[in-house]
Amino acid sequence: MFKRHKSLASERKKELSSHGATRSTLKNDMRNFHFLSQLILSAGPLKSIPAVKHSKTAHFEVEILDAHTRKQICIVDKVTQTSTIHDVKQKFHKACPKWYPSRIGLQLERGGPFLKDYVTIQSVAASSIVTLYFTDLGQQVSWTTVFLAEYTGPLLIYLLFYLRIPYIYDMKECSRRLRHPVVHLACFCHCMHYIRYLLETLFVHKVSAGHTPLKNLIKGCVFYWGFTSWMAYYINHPRYTPPSFGNRQITVSAINFLICEAGNHFINVVLAHPNHTGNNACFPSPNYNPFTWMFFLVSCPNYTYEIGSWISFTVMTQTLPVGIFTLLMTIQMSLWAQKKHKVYLKKFNSYMRRKSAMIPFILAWNILMASSLLVKEKSAE
Repeated sequence: MFKRHKSLASERKKELSSHGATRSTLKNDMRNFHFLSQLILSAGPLKSIPAVKHSKTAHFEVEILDAHTRKQICIVDKVTQTSTIHDVKQKFHKACPKWYPSRIGLQLERGGPFLKDYVTIQSVAASSIVTLYFTDLGQQVSWTTVFLAEYTGPLLIYLLFYLRIPYIYDMKECSRRLRHPVVHLACFCHCMHYIRYLLETLFVHKVSAGHTPLKNLIKGCVFYWGFTSWMAYYINHPRYTPPSFGNRQITVSAINFLICEAGNHFINVVLAHPNHTGNNACFPSPNYNPFTWMFFLVSCPNYTYEIGSWISFTVMTQTLPVGIFTLLMTIQMSLWAQKKHKVYLKKFNSYMRRKSAMIPFILAWNILMASSLLVKEKSAE
């Protein structure tokens, strides 16, 4: 028995000694691992990381020469790659304060096209020195000023003739003759047309921030103001004769005028807020508004409705000055529509195949209505 207890005690000592040995080895391993990790962290990376070299921004010198004499006007330095022509014009204005940015025209070559303000210097630079030719564009005005002046004038001028202020008509004759209802209706339609123009210019159209020469403002005002004076003089004259077919002709043309005015407004709203898919703008598409369905037929329905309004006004008043004005506006707007139609064909070729520029069914209906009335008038004579 004594021997058996002695053997058990010796076995327990061996077990305790083995457990102690394993604990000591674990502690040693943990110490070695901790020491190794500290050594690796303190040693740093195995390979040295090369320092990042920041590339210096390239600068250009812009030499500005007179387009007529080729004499140097100034040198604009420290122009970065991302600088635009507008930035160059601003620096040119600081160097030469008498030249405002709006009247500065810059060209790469003499007689070449003027560079747009958004063009970057990097896109036109062949070396670190860029040579541009300067042309004075003359006194400039903003497009908003042009539109407001062109449309405010006809509104006020027509009202002056409608009120029959002295020194325009014979006041005795005016007091003797009563005005036909079409005279009042024509004044209402004419004023509504230009009031719509003014409101759309201020609140609907996204007018370009660019400028145009002052002579273009003068030309536009002479055209609109002059024709308005001619039309208003005949329509508001005491001896004005009403349309040949009476109230039927007046009513149909007035309704058609209002329809075209509404269509023109809704088309302008759609054009001011086009649809966008990704980064590419889509061609304006018709929506639930029936007036926008004209996009199925033509690419420039705003011009279509505009001409429809003036044809209706011509039939309603039956005066020669209005007819001549309508003819000139039709020619001008057809040229504008053809230019826009070509641009649309390049961008949206698959969508524009079956469209015409401006001539739709509604305009053809106006022309047929006017021609039929003229034929009836001749046959009655």
